[in-house]
Amino acid sequence: MPGTNLTREEAQQRAKLLTVDSYEIELDLSGAQEGGTYRSATTVRFDVAASDADGGAESFIDLVAPTVHEVTLNGENLDPAQVFADSRIALPGLLEGRNILRVVADCAYTNTGEGLHRFVDPVDEQAYLYTQFEVPDARRVFASFEQPDLKATFQFTVKAPNGWTVISNSPTPEPKDDVWVFEPTPRISTYITALIVGPYHSVHSVYEKNGQSVPLGIYCRPSLAEFLDSDAIFEVTRQGFDWLQEKFDYPYPFKKYDQLFVPEFNAGAMENAGAVTIRDQYVFRSKVTDAAYELRAETILHELAHMWFGDLVTMEWWNDLWLNESFATYTSIACQAYAPDSRWPHSWTTFANSMKTWAYRQDQLPSTHPIMAEINDLDDVLVNFDGITYAKGASVLKQLVAYVGMDEFFKGVQAYFKRHAYGNTRLTDLLGALEETSGRDLKAWSKAWLETAGINILRPEIETDPESTDGVITSFAIRQEAPALPAGAKGEPTLRPHRIAVGFYGLDAGSGKLLRDERVELDVDGELTAVPQLVGKRRPDVVLLNDDDLSYAKVRLDEKSLAFVTEHLGDFEASLPRALCWASAWDMTRDAELPTRDYLSLVLSGIGKESDIGVVQSLHRQVKLAVDMYADPNARETLLTRWTDATLAHLRSAEAGSDHQLAWARAFAATARTPEQLDLLDALLDGSQTIEGLAVDTELRWTFVQRLAAVGRFDEAEIAGEYERDKTAAGERHAATARASRPTEEAKAEAWAQVVESDKLPNALQEAVIGGFIQTDQRELLAPYTDKYFDVVKAVWDERSHEIAQQIVVGLYPALQVSEETLRKTDAWLASAEPGAALRRLVSEARAGVERALKAQAADAS
Repeated sequence: MPGTNLTREEAQQRAKLLTVDSYEIELDLSGAQEGGTYRSATTVRFDVAASDADGGAESFIDLVAPTVHEVTLNGENLDPAQVFADSRIALPGLLEGRNILRVVADCAYTNTGEGLHRFVDPVDEQAYLYTQFEVPDARRVFASFEQPDLKATFQFTVKAPNGWTVISNSPTPEPKDDVWVFEPTPRISTYITALIVGPYHSVHSVYEKNGQSVPLGIYCRPSLAEFLDSDAIFEVTRQGFDWLQEKFDYPYPFKKYDQLFVPEFNAGAMENAGAVTIRDQYVFRSKVTDAAYELRAETILHELAHMWFGDLVTMEWWNDLWLNESFATYTSIACQAYAPDSRWPHSWTTFANSMKTWAYRQDQLPSTHPIMAEINDLDDVLVNFDGITYAKGASVLKQLVAYVGMDEFFKGVQAYFKRHAYGNTRLTDLLGALEETSGRDLKAWSKAWLETAGINILRPEIETDPESTDGVITSFAIRQEAPALPAGAKGEPTLRPHRIAVGFYGLDAGSGKLLRDERVELDVDGELTAVPQLVGKRRPDVVLLNDDDLSYAKVRLDEKSLAFVTEHLGDFEASLPRALCWASAWDMTRDAELPTRDYLSLVLSGIGKESDIGVVQSLHRQVKLAVDMYADPNARETLLTRWTDATLAHLRSAEAGSDHQLAWARAFAATARTPEQLDLLDALLDGSQTIEGLAVDTELRWTFVQRLAAVGRFDEAEIAGEYERDKTAAGERHAATARASRPTEEAKAEAWAQVVESDKLPNALQEAVIGGFIQTDQRELLAPYTDKYFDVVKAVWDERSHEIAQQIVVGLYPALQVSEETLRKTDAWLASAEPGAALRRLVSEARAGVERALKAQAADAS
């Protein structure tokens, strides 16, 4: 029984048999304000290859719908009761050549962020709709051949309530009698078609250059319109158009480009062709740091890059998902780094500090996999939007660019786009184009980097002349290690070729800054690579491997460099080497090589000199995680006190109104614990105390309220009072988090019931409740939920939609119960419940977090 799954083998068989020409889709959304179901009528024209089967070939089309009213194949009515089951409509007796299928069904609005999502804004009580189809959810809205290599044109006709707007992939037409008839799209995949419907607010502009004119639109709900900084969004978008079209040498392939900020969106954004949907938390209601603007810009550029890589040229099957995501990630960061007048030329620092940290974490889980993952079915791909697919893949592409050269890399990409426009490809198609332009054989590189799992460690081995007062280097080599893969992971440890730089840094007496005096770029291969060009040079204060972050590897400092960096990490003049050293220290802490107490000391000694706000905020998150999860439990409270005292001191000393001040205010609120500290939060809320320059605005107020609720200072009356000040969708989410965070058995039981025992919560509210339920200060209160989790998790996975189930499986796992007992209970469940591969993966990953925490706690206690 396939259920809602589809195997790669089934997709391959269907692709050999069928060539899809066009879809005509009619949707009656006139009852959207009330919700429920809507009429979906689909006409598909497709060709069938010659078949030896008696009575014609057979296939199926995908549909998830409560009711199917009509199935007509080549003029013959088929009985829906006979042909519709398990999200498929059987298509028997297909004709060789052209076939025409018509399916009429009632499809359902969702509140899970999958298919056609329906949301009612509490401000104006209007419904707002948008589609989210990746991976397999176009079939929730219309009958479709749901696989990326069966491209077609799509013509949408939509009836909507009077006064609403309908946006799709094609330019928005003028409605007639509230019916919107769109022109057909170019040939695209089902998963990047889109509809966004509702009384949305919009701002319009145009991108014009060298005779090219592309209409631009930005949309959001009217309740967010006052906060929509459309000029800044258009500016980033135009920079992206300029840079990407120059690098790709291929004009933007669609007729217009709309960006729609939509509510309750599960991901960051989605690359629907010409109609990109973006989570509306990126419309900032309150002051945020520049790191938030940088992240939003990266998201905008990531989706824009997808218009070429993913939409114009699309992977044949989901095992090459990494090509879509890695390429979009790499080019978005590169655009920020290199585009003229970019506001974020330091974007590679952010990448090293955040994206690569994500990749290193993912690559050390039992679920680690090659970048080019084996995707056997839809269940596999649904849990594969991970740190390897995005961040490791982008890291490896960055190394490939260093290996073949940026000009040669983009010349290969240009040839690839021209050769495969509106088609589907495999990895070999891209590598072939890059081999042609670079002259390099990439087969061995691909095998080592894309087809194997795991991470390498690079260490310097340095010898100096004992007779020399200057510490002249007599031998310099780089040792590469391939640690054993995590238990349960497939594959073998692999030594890989690395293109890296080695940086020599010295403390400048005049400025007091660590400056780079020497840089050598080379290829590292095998277990030991000599670097003779550094022999004879004076040993510097700091030797930094993988300087400029060209490769993907964990880097260790030699003993003398580590000692110097411990005292001077904040003194690097450039942000990227600082970020690399911070990342190395964090990695050592996670690997139980650096005790948490020492990591905290390192951060406290250097963070005051850290100018990059994104790095500062990452350090805030990492210190909190380290103290909560990796510290010796007997020392945890002492370390928390030390950290909280420091956050308050930095909050009071930060420049008034600065990003650093806001970041320290949030860090302080996350961990405030003494009566005096909690009194300060309360006083900042009621205005009886102020800190010069700190605007306690809507979002910061909720941060304070949630902390005061979590420690028992605030209860329902205070939470309800705050919601009265902010009766918005965001306020509703924040209030839900605050209620679930209260330190009482009743609050926890209520939150558990809302999430686990009922399926009524929309995706965003469920996420908010889970976020409040899990509180690091409440381990004992949460302990009884370990057994409850294992009692229900299999049923939750089987009965809920993927997005909703994954939130629960990951979010409610007893990660705070760091003990051998939690490992034993997890292992017993894995052995007895016989979960499918996707669920097994998620629970095994969560288990690995507990195992890592146990090792780190032991190291901190020793």
